[in-house]
Amino acid sequence: MSDFNRRKFLESSAGVAAVATLGTGTALFSSSAQAQTMTFKPEKGAKLRVLRWSRFVQGDIDAYMANVKKFTEVTGVEVRVDNEGWEDVRPKAAVAANTGAGPDIILSTNDDANLYPDKLLDVTDLAEYLGKKYGGWYPAGEAFMRPDGKKWLGLPLGASGSLIVYRESMVKAAGFDTFPKNTDDFLKLLKALKEKGTPGGMALGNATGDSVWTNWLVWAFGGKLVDKTNKVVIDSPETIKALEYSKELYANFIPGTLSWLDPNNNKAFLDGQISVTNNGISIYYAAKNSPDPKVKEMAADINHAVFPIGPVGVPTESHLFFNQMIMKYTKFPQASKEFLRFMMEKEQFDPWLQGGGGYVAQPLRAYEANTIWSSDPKNTPYRDSVKNLRPAGYDGKLGYASAGAAADFIIPNMVAEAASGAKTPKEAAERAQKRAERYYKL
Repeated sequence: MSDFNRRKFLESSAGVAAVATLGTGTALFSSSAQAQTMTFKPEKGAKLRVLRWSRFVQGDIDAYMANVKKFTEVTGVEVRVDNEGWEDVRPKAAVAANTGAGPDIILSTNDDANLYPDKLLDVTDLAEYLGKKYGGWYPAGEAFMRPDGKKWLGLPLGASGSLIVYRESMVKAAGFDTFPKNTDDFLKLLKALKEKGTPGGMALGNATGDSVWTNWLVWAFGGKLVDKTNKVVIDSPETIKALEYSKELYANFIPGTLSWLDPNNNKAFLDGQISVTNNGISIYYAAKNSPDPKVKEMAADINHAVFPIGPVGVPTESHLFFNQMIMKYTKFPQASKEFLRFMMEKEQFDPWLQGGGGYVAQPLRAYEANTIWSSDPKNTPYRDSVKNLRPAGYDGKLGYASAGAAADFIIPNMVAEAASGAKTPKEAAERAQKRAERYYKL
């Protein structure tokens, strides 16, 4: 995909073409675009199994399961929902796709759909209906789920924003009244925080969600995995500068971040070990809802900010994208489509966004108006996570290669190797180049 910076997103047209043909005769539209409806008639005796990533916010799964119960009451279709960790969903989804057996619907991450596109049910009619009704899909959602610009491999669900989470009192004690807006001042802040005994820390292990900050780092200095022709160009002077900067950042991190997975920075922050990290809104959510008075008191001191801008001069946001895929082997394709339609409609999606407390940002523009984003100003920075998301396959086209490279943690591993001194920046970039070429030469 081409230049996914914030300006491009804001200038992009969000509209999608009007639905021309439904084909199956199972979907119905009214004459009014605003009142249009679409339904799929579930197969007789249909039962669905859904595999989705495990919650980081209790309200997410509570609201999701309430909607599942409502769906069963309306349609009579039983739905079993299995929750697994992010790192477990991906391999289980791949096995299901390759064996042709398993869950009917899978909620996974990033561009996993591009690992097995021929194994997924075409949901173009459903995606176009939802896009038309709810103001259009953000460009990043289309890039992930409609890589050829025509066929939808699945539906976007949203994204968990990877933003800066920080303690206001500690940042002020380090000499900063507001959170830094550029990478130079960000480094100065981390140095000052370490000197104060309140260091920062961000995951450098194979963390599905929290290692995406390494994409921001590389892009902020002008580096990228591939160019517009999908040629691997990660071994570049710009990447070397980013990796040199990572060494300085890492020198001021709390020890242990090389092995951090997604839960580690949450725990370190809530334990008071660190003052700055990158994360979704789950840290703030956990603090607000903690039964521990000391942790709950911390919520008032927590705030959020977008990542600082680097030498490239534009925001380079990387967030954890969520998808919804219907497996082609399902015996109940109509019931599966109806389930996804039902879950994405305003009557269900609005309460789910509310229940998650801002943990997932919407993929459809109409849901920007959800009050979760305005009820608490600390939630607002997460609202535009999908709107401003630059896909991990930047600056090329998403597909098997980009999905494989992301799943193999090539960028996080490169940054970890250089930051820790295990390899020189040049050696780390060269290794990343060779690893990525194995995917992009296929």
